[in-house]
Amino acid sequence: MDNPKAAVLPHPKFGSGVFAKENISKNEVIATFDGTIYTAEKCSDLPNDPPLKIRDHAIQTGMHTWQDSNGIGRFFNHSCEPNCGIKGKTNLVALKDIKNGEELTFDYDMTENSDWAMECKCRRANCRKIIRGYRFLPGAVKKKYRGMISEWLGE
Repeated sequence: MDNPKAAVLPHPKFGSGVFAKENISKNEVIATFDGTIYTAEKCSDLPNDPPLKIRDHAIQTGMHTWQDSNGIGRFFNHSCEPNCGIKGKTNLVALKDIKNGEELTFDYDMTENSDWAMECKCRRANCRKIIRGYRFLPGAVKKKYRGMISEWLGE
C-alpha cells in the first residue's frame, strides 16, 4: 500500500527517489514491501538481473527471506540520517514530520543483516561510508533507531 502523499520522481544523483507530495506526519505509513518473497541462503544469492534487480531493491525480512515491493518501496534511497524507518517487517513509516518536497529515505541497515554491502553515497555529516548490515551499526545508532528497525532483527 502506497501513501498518496509520496511519489517516485527523478533524483539529481541517483536516477529516481521517493519524495513527499504533501506534508507527512510522524509515524504515518508511507509504503509497504508487499511484493514477492524470495528465499536464499544469503543476499548475494538473490537474482539481480534487469529490470527487477531483486538484490538491489528487496528488503530482508528474515534470516533467509527478502521481500520486494509492488509499489514505491523499492525506490527509496538510503541515508545515514533517514527520515523514515521500519515498523513490523515491511512498513516504511515517517520517523518525524516531513515537509512537502523532501526526499524520503531510510537506512538500509534497518532491515539488512546478511552478506550484502554497498558504498554509501548519502554524504550526510554522520555518513558511515559503507552500508553492510544491522550487526555493524554503532551502538548509538542502534539505540537511536530502536522501535524503527525490522522486527526480524529482534530489537
